[in-house]
Amino acid sequence: MSIYLLLSFLGAAVVLTLMPGPDNLFVLAQSISQNKKAGIATTFGLCTGILVHTLAAAIGITALVYQSGLAFMVVKYAGAVYLLYLAWQAFKEEGGDLRVESKQALEYKKLYKRGVLMNVLNPKVSLFFLALFPQFIDHSKGAWEVPYQMVGLGVLFLIQAFIIFTTISFFAEKVGNWISKIPQVGRRLNVAKGVLLGIIGISLALGEKS
Repeated sequence: MSIYLLLSFLGAAVVLTLMPGPDNLFVLAQSISQNKKAGIATTFGLCTGILVHTLAAAIGITALVYQSGLAFMVVKYAGAVYLLYLAWQAFKEEGGDLRVESKQALEYKKLYKRGVLMNVLNPKVSLFFLALFPQFIDHSKGAWEVPYQMVGLGVLFLIQAFIIFTTISFFAEKVGNWISKIPQVGRRLNVAKGVLLGIIGISLALGEKS
């Protein structure tokens, strides 16, 4: 692939990653309510999901899901239900100290798994890749190289997303440290996180194939 195509793709990927969306908002919420390590754990999960979507797009599974209305609906509603479950869990959390060190190791594992499921169960991510990647494929290399180019673009997208989400985690932790000094803020943050996850879940459920 030419350097021009790669730089063009990277520029588009950075702009799209910075736009407010479920992934960066989820990282932001976890980093503020806990710390940057929680945000980074979530980021690892989301990037694992990106890798899954990349491979699915490369081998054609995404196209099959897009063509099958039933498959699309099943994945979409599964993702929406999972996000609403996370919202319910956030509402149930106690609003105490925002930095509960004894629970962090377990929470990091949970956040990684949540990041994976949240990303994998969002069919629009795969459809987005299916729509974006072909615009930057060099078809002169032959059809047999297209899957390899798509994987390469997916890895590049994953790397820039990881850098951006990690940066968000560092800055969000500073915000969390500041607001954690305000009395009773823990419960309000949990409510805000629950509302955010609920909105994302409802938006996913109501979304249609573009």
